[in-house]
Amino acid sequence: MTTDSRFVIVGGGLAAAKLAEALRDNDFEGSLTLLAAEEQLPYERPPLSKEHLLGKKALAEFTVQPAQWYRDHHVEVMLGTAVSTIDRASKTVALPDGSTLPYDKLALATGSRARRLRIPGADAQGVHVLRTIEESDALVELFGSIRRLAVIGAGWIGLEVTAAARAAGVEVTVLEAMSAPLLAAMGPEMGAVFADLHRAHGVDLRCDVTVAEIRTAEGRVAGVRLGDDTVIEADAVLLGVGARPNTELAVDAGLAVEGGVLVDESLSTSDPDIVAVGDIADQQHPVLGRRVRVEHWANALNQPEVAALTMLGKPATYDRLPYFFTDQYDLGMEYTGYVAPGQQTTVVTRGDVGAREFVAFWLDSGNRVLAGMNVNVWDVGDRIKELILSGDPVDPRRLADTSAEL
Repeated sequence: MTTDSRFVIVGGGLAAAKLAEALRDNDFEGSLTLLAAEEQLPYERPPLSKEHLLGKKALAEFTVQPAQWYRDHHVEVMLGTAVSTIDRASKTVALPDGSTLPYDKLALATGSRARRLRIPGADAQGVHVLRTIEESDALVELFGSIRRLAVIGAGWIGLEVTAAARAAGVEVTVLEAMSAPLLAAMGPEMGAVFADLHRAHGVDLRCDVTVAEIRTAEGRVAGVRLGDDTVIEADAVLLGVGARPNTELAVDAGLAVEGGVLVDESLSTSDPDIVAVGDIADQQHPVLGRRVRVEHWANALNQPEVAALTMLGKPATYDRLPYFFTDQYDLGMEYTGYVAPGQQTTVVTRGDVGAREFVAFWLDSGNRVLAGMNVNVWDVGDRIKELILSGDPVDPRRLADTSAEL
């Protein structure tokens, strides 16, 4: 690439910032523009439901780079700039003021947005979601002014917000459609661990329920009516019902999209001049042998290095195993690996599940380790990766035996 090359990054989160870093670290000297829809410099999102929500971290502490870094590295950052269209024929993106910006290589790092519910009252004052710093700040303020919170959805965001609300002394009722929290991600055995954790901290967790209506009084949240007409009184509601990838730009541009933006092992889309990273990237994973789209911090952190090399015309493959983590009350957890939706597995635990100090493994029918989760047990992540990557069958009894080396 020459100094006349023009690279454009569409997105304003961690993936976008790390891609700008990776391009400059790999000696790209051309024009580099980052287009962020938010008014803030790119920041990491995990603290929004963890340390920031608990009052332990300010925005500056999880902003990826200060403004001076972008100036020093000649990265033009355009905040509050939502790209409206991509014209692949002319290789331009359309900006809100009607102007266009040309590119030689384009990166999509548009992330995802919180899902909403289509039920009466879903737009009432006092209904919250969590995806941005402003929404996290609003929850911090909310915790100091309400007594009762209803959380709809027992996924990661719902449970992390619940833990923060309980730390602030708020009464919380969690409403989950499935039979256990985190059922799709963890399965029933580990879902029960998180159910016990929250109930032990005073949470009213109700599973196998449907939400029919968010009740209001004078336009504000007053409670939640369930499918069986049970009414849960609440001063506010958090919707924790998942996220939707922001793929509209890619769809309108005619890129291959099936839920996420389809990318190959190098993170290149169906257009060789466009890459996609982070939440929107549905990658053909070389290790897992299937397409995977992961909405977690580790992808946004690590994929940009590969995407940068791809944009620069250098061979690169993203082969890291999926990874995510959570902190709730006194439970810290890391999860590595991947279990396909609906895949039949056996869960083997090693350690004290009751004390929440253990490692859990998901094994396929051939006793091969697909994924591992360490709960309040540290320094085992590399061993878990080795077991997964080896592809060799394990002896479940030895795996569960803490006297045997992993």
